[in-house]
Amino acid sequence: MSSERDRCNSRHFTWIMKTCFPNPHQTTTISPQPHHSTTTTLPITTTNISSLPDDVLLECLSRVPPSSLPSLSLVSRRWARLLHSPHFSDLRRRRSLLHHSVFAVAATDSGFCAAPLTDSSWKIALFHPCYDAIALDDFHCLLAHARLASIGPRIFVIGRNAMIRYDIWTGNLSPRSAMIFPRKKFASAVVSGKIYVAGGGSRSTAVEEYDPDLDTWSVVSHAQRRRYGCIGASADGVFFIIGGLRIGAAGEGNEFSRATGGAEAHAAYASSMDLFDVDARVWLRSRAVPGGGCVVAACAAANNVYVLTSHAVELSFWKFDARRKSSNRSGGGSFGEWCRIKSPPFPAQVRMDTRMRFSCIGMGDKVMLIQVNGWCVDEMMRSGRSVREGMVLIYDCGGGEWSRGVDLPEVFRRAAYVGVEC
Repeated sequence: MSSERDRCNSRHFTWIMKTCFPNPHQTTTISPQPHHSTTTTLPITTTNISSLPDDVLLECLSRVPPSSLPSLSLVSRRWARLLHSPHFSDLRRRRSLLHHSVFAVAATDSGFCAAPLTDSSWKIALFHPCYDAIALDDFHCLLAHARLASIGPRIFVIGRNAMIRYDIWTGNLSPRSAMIFPRKKFASAVVSGKIYVAGGGSRSTAVEEYDPDLDTWSVVSHAQRRRYGCIGASADGVFFIIGGLRIGAAGEGNEFSRATGGAEAHAAYASSMDLFDVDARVWLRSRAVPGGGCVVAACAAANNVYVLTSHAVELSFWKFDARRKSSNRSGGGSFGEWCRIKSPPFPAQVRMDTRMRFSCIGMGDKVMLIQVNGWCVDEMMRSGRSVREGMVLIYDCGGGEWSRGVDLPEVFRRAAYVGVEC
């Protein structure tokens, strides 16, 4: 059952829509003082909601139920701009009106497909069989090594040489500017309404920033080291670049050199995390990932960075305190501290090895861990082939416990995933 804040009061919604348009026939009678002998009727212009300044209009719109927002975004370009702005999200967050969900994005034989996770199932939101700017075959190439980022109700699919934007309110797809430097398996995250990317290539250490309002990329810094296969996260104004393979000069023809576009490179596991302060444009002290294992998944949630690491056939789950401005020192925690927490409860028949892949998504005060593929021992013995499990586990950051989520349908087991807050 939907909560009270999700219900739309049609009477209030109608009033908001009517106030967008002035009534030219409305007049007001002004009664004179007693010593006057006549009554004068003067037309007075009525102020409508669209004539309000942006900050006042944002205050009004931020109180609207979530179910009405897609319709309100179609009222005018100005309203759409305000509803997609970081200021609107900040106001909704203060009022506890933001809704957290996870979207799966896939390229199928039928076209581009996106689906949110509901309480009981993955609901297909869009099949887009044809698209003028990007052909169907290009969707598969775009999503093969793409990273997803969300800003409000918009999902950005960032590929090596192209990017598209999907609006979950309207269902529209539109091409966006590609990154300056081609990348594969790079780190990406959203900080203060802008997208940041790093890693994924051996030719450049550039950190790029994408401004969604201007549709432009720019280089804002250079990373401390080259990484391939790294993971991005953001918390408290910091862009975290986690794990992957550390790339350096070595023999020609190396596999990682070919994958990342460099002529000479060698790679080793990078069990570390680089921290870029977006506002100050400075690098903070790097942090080592505990245990020195391989980082297989990571995300940010509830002011912490969560990291899943692999040590041979064993997985461990860690939490990094990312609260710089609101560090809970009285409670014993402070920025930069690691804490090992309860590992995900995978069934005994699932064997952990190098073929196991995970996606980790933060959504409010929860972390969703998606097992993209792996091996099931029982099925392997019967058929001699691997089985994609599509298992979904959810970690409660406050309670510290894991629960089983809705398994992925077959169509989404090779999808990309992103948390959406709107």
